[in-house]
Amino acid sequence: MTEPLFTIPLWADLLGVGLGGIQGAMFAAGFQGQRRLDWLGVAIIGIMIGMGGGLIRDLLIGQPPATLQSDWYLVTAVGAALLGMLLAGVFNRLNTLIVGLDAVVIGMFGAFGVSKAIAFGIPPVPAVFIGVCAAVGGGALRDMLMGLPVAIMHVGSLYAVAAGAGCTLIVIMHAFGLSIAVAAIAGIALTAVIRVLAVIYDVSLPEQRRLHRRKVATETGMIPIIKP
Repeated sequence: MTEPLFTIPLWADLLGVGLGGIQGAMFAAGFQGQRRLDWLGVAIIGIMIGMGGGLIRDLLIGQPPATLQSDWYLVTAVGAALLGMLLAGVFNRLNTLIVGLDAVVIGMFGAFGVSKAIAFGIPPVPAVFIGVCAAVGGGALRDMLMGLPVAIMHVGSLYAVAAGAGCTLIVIMHAFGLSIAVAAIAGIALTAVIRVLAVIYDVSLPEQRRLHRRKVATETGMIPIIKP
């Protein structure tokens, strides 16, 4: 594959990893009872959220994972997760901050994913797909590692859709000749706005079974009920 047209600055990539690490600590703070986590567990969740999206992005592009080419990625993810754990009591009282942080992290991972895909000459539609995978990949890896239902597969606030909208905007703006930096900022902003509004107004995609509710109701009505 040819050299990229541009590269993501290290500081920007590390910022996304750091925010993802803090978000991982916020997630870990919600566990109680048998799901309590120690410092190592918090660090692992921070690594999954902070670095998972970038790993998936680079594997899909066919490049060596950038997160394994520098010491700073692991150090940043672990340090941010532990810092977030120490300040969890403060952050948990700031629900608006947590929602906003979640939205920005999704936007940044999506923007970096689609931007890097564009840089390596990947066509627009696959580039958007890679961006969305980068945005939701860390959370999916986290859920699988913890043995939890993968959030993206269930009814909930629009975060994959928000990432898709932001990534699509970046591709469109770049196609019209705008710099990738400007397009990325706009994409992050659009993703964050959609995500925050979806949380505030509890907006989600329709549940799958609603599409066939009448048919299911008719069919189940014909099944005899056996009473003890």
